[in-house]
Amino acid sequence: MKFKREQFRLLFRIGVVLKGIDGVLEVIAGLTLCFVSPASLRELVGWLTQGELREDSTDFVANHLVDFFRNLSISTQHFASAYLLIYGIAKVGLAAGLLGGKLPAYPVALTVLGLFLCYQVYRTVHNHSIGLGFLSALDLLILVLIRGEYKRLKAERSHPGAPNHFPKIQK
Repeated sequence: MKFKREQFRLLFRIGVVLKGIDGVLEVIAGLTLCFVSPASLRELVGWLTQGELREDSTDFVANHLVDFFRNLSISTQHFASAYLLIYGIAKVGLAAGLLGGKLPAYPVALTVLGLFLCYQVYRTVHNHSIGLGFLSALDLLILVLIRGEYKRLKAERSHPGAPNHFPKIQK
């Protein structure tokens, strides 16, 4: 199956919108971690997982969540909060710039998201996290889409009168 340019542009837009939504959720999570005590987080996770653990006491996700929050230190909480806030704000800003077609946003997005991807890959290898590995693969796909859209926009803007091999999406 061969993708048309319009399909790549649609994938680009969907990917960037999802990154923006993800950024908003990370900002909310980061703010929550700023203002909620570790004890409250443990209680919340206990409440959220109790039904699942009653049904299946060996549930992988529920047990890992409970263990993580049981051992959550204040320094880990502060690091997670700062990480989520910085990354979330960056994603929201970059998504706005990319969706607005701001040419300078593209190399910034490629650099920032590329650096975060490197960190995610490091964490994936270090923690053997299949979930983080999957998210890293999706992030790599988003980077490829951003690069393709950047090349298209640069070509389109540098030769405005020339025939365009990149068809515009009808709105």
